[in-house]
Amino acid sequence: MTFKHAGVVGAGAWGTALAQVAARAGLEVTLQAREPEVVASIADKRENTMFLPGVTLEPAVTAVSDMAGLATCDLILAVPPAQHLRSAMAALAPYLKPGVPVVLCSKGVEQGSLKLMTEVAAEALPGVAIAVLSGPSFAGEVARGLPAAATLACEDEALGKAIVEAIAIPTFRPYWAADVIGAEAGGAVKNVLAIACGISEGKGLGRNAHAALITRGFAELTRLAVAAGGKAETVAGLCGLGDLVLTCSSSQSRNMSVGLALGAGQTLEQALAGKVSVAEGVASAPAVRALARSLSVETPICEAVAAILAGEVDVDSAILGLLSRPLKAE
Repeated sequence: MTFKHAGVVGAGAWGTALAQVAARAGLEVTLQAREPEVVASIADKRENTMFLPGVTLEPAVTAVSDMAGLATCDLILAVPPAQHLRSAMAALAPYLKPGVPVVLCSKGVEQGSLKLMTEVAAEALPGVAIAVLSGPSFAGEVARGLPAAATLACEDEALGKAIVEAIAIPTFRPYWAADVIGAEAGGAVKNVLAIACGISEGKGLGRNAHAALITRGFAELTRLAVAAGGKAETVAGLCGLGDLVLTCSSSQSRNMSVGLALGAGQTLEQALAGKVSVAEGVASAPAVRALARSLSVETPICEAVAAILAGEVDVDSAILGLLSRPLKAE
């Protein structure tokens, strides 16, 4: 099983970076963008000036605005914001050739339905083979060719390994795994935890608090992933722990930067002002909280973040609530 023409749905920073990876791997790449100015920028300047400025795109990358431009693709990388995945896949469906697999690269839990991205895609694209790509990977670094690794989760081992072979390059190493639920659960929850770590940094709570948040947050992430049907060993890898450490440790993280602003005293509206890229954790936090409650999983850090974002509690009260929790065994 080989692939020659990759279509990328969503031309944000991560979608554009993945288009670069696929082109460097030898694939012809068509990048679909909702924004006409992005299509024009790529055509005229060979650069996505809106979402990934300063990166010259590979010659094999072309951009289109209509899903019809993906009709000849034999591999799809789906990278829309998580809350728009359903509508994006519904728009793609009429143009998807039979047998073409879709790799989900969006991280989150759908609001309302509380469904993971694979469940959303399965409803929008019945019968289509689905894989998940997730791991510690800042788009700018990947696009510039700095080394990164990720999990490529697919229940069909032969298909998963074929996709790995198709997109792997020396500086981007995907590792196949069978556990798609674990892979996507890790990616969804870590964005919420990154907001918590940003709040801690913004409040100046120190490195001890930061380390504790990552560690206890990872425990929450693992509990929720397992309750949803994933495996603890999956989230102990790149798509869980690896992604969590990266996202919670740098202001390059869109989610952590939102937390930093909240910790410094800004409102959510102020924290989001002027951002062109989506901080997935803001939209996913209420859905993660609701999903955890529906599965009877205790997630106090995610609960606190969701409460802060919803205006139910202020930052100081949320911190006090976490510090006042009953002591118990780790």
